[in-house]
Amino acid sequence: MEAVKESWKAKGYIDEPVPEGTDLKAAIRQLCKEKNAVILAHYYTEGDLQDIADFVGDSLALARQAARTEADIIVMCGVHFMAETNKILSPEKKVLIPDLNATCSLAESCPADAFAAFVKAHPDHKVISYVNTSAATKAVTDVVVTSGNAREIVESFPKEQKLIFGPDRNLGAYINSITGRDMLLWDGACHVHERFSTAKLVALMKEHPGAKVLVHPECKGPVVKLADVVGSTAALLKYAIQSEADTFLVVTESGILHEMQRRAPGKTFIPVPPDDSTCGCNECNYMRLITLKKVYNSLRYEWPEVHVSADIAAAAVKPIERMLDISARLGL
Repeated sequence: MEAVKESWKAKGYIDEPVPEGTDLKAAIRQLCKEKNAVILAHYYTEGDLQDIADFVGDSLALARQAARTEADIIVMCGVHFMAETNKILSPEKKVLIPDLNATCSLAESCPADAFAAFVKAHPDHKVISYVNTSAATKAVTDVVVTSGNAREIVESFPKEQKLIFGPDRNLGAYINSITGRDMLLWDGACHVHERFSTAKLVALMKEHPGAKVLVHPECKGPVVKLADVVGSTAALLKYAIQSEADTFLVVTESGILHEMQRRAPGKTFIPVPPDDSTCGCNECNYMRLITLKKVYNSLRYEWPEVHVSADIAAAAVKPIERMLDISARLGL
């Protein structure tokens, strides 16, 4: 058995076979009941995971939701920085991520040591980091933001205050464009949103002339300029539900279509494909590493567990709390 456990550690997930005929969804829910666990699923995960989750949403909203529960165990169906945020906000809870390989291209584009050196080289700048960063990167940040509140939090700083924005250069450039700021941008990006192109989007706009174009601000500038609505995943979902339009071109990770179709079943949602593919969707490779089987095994064996060192957690929680304070003051 020890050799098997070592194999699991090397892989970063538990590869224990599941008995044939097991109803994984029912078995997962039973384990949650037995272990007082909650399952969080990001909008970008597979639909089956969203279906069995206690909460579905954006990363920070999920962490805040989990912190309010009485659960002993949190299972994060998402990527590693999200599990870290859960642990930071719920240090007393056991936080599991079903596959340790589920990292994030955007978070990885901003190594904490390199970012710390960048910050140190600009001592007259305040540091704003997108929540899609590692705990260690948050630890050298003054305030974190989401794509939904970035504009308001940036504008809460005096105009004369010099700012660093990391790690997403596209989101930072978008915020610069709508606020008139000149933030110094870290050169990072999300591999999903970076792959969208104007050519593929324009072609679909011609095929569906009445469709509304929903774009996440992590996309490149030329794509953002074609949008009817630019916003966070939650904001795009809300618009799609409330809009009188019946057809939408969705320019973000295609996992969101599951919730859009569930919440607005009479409408048509068309995923915009990446530039380098002929398929009809643009998926996060890391999110797709999380599967029902891995969730089941993770709950069964309570591993892989995510830890954040006490010193990093103490530093990383401060910019999160500052964001929440500013958001509350601004009524966001």
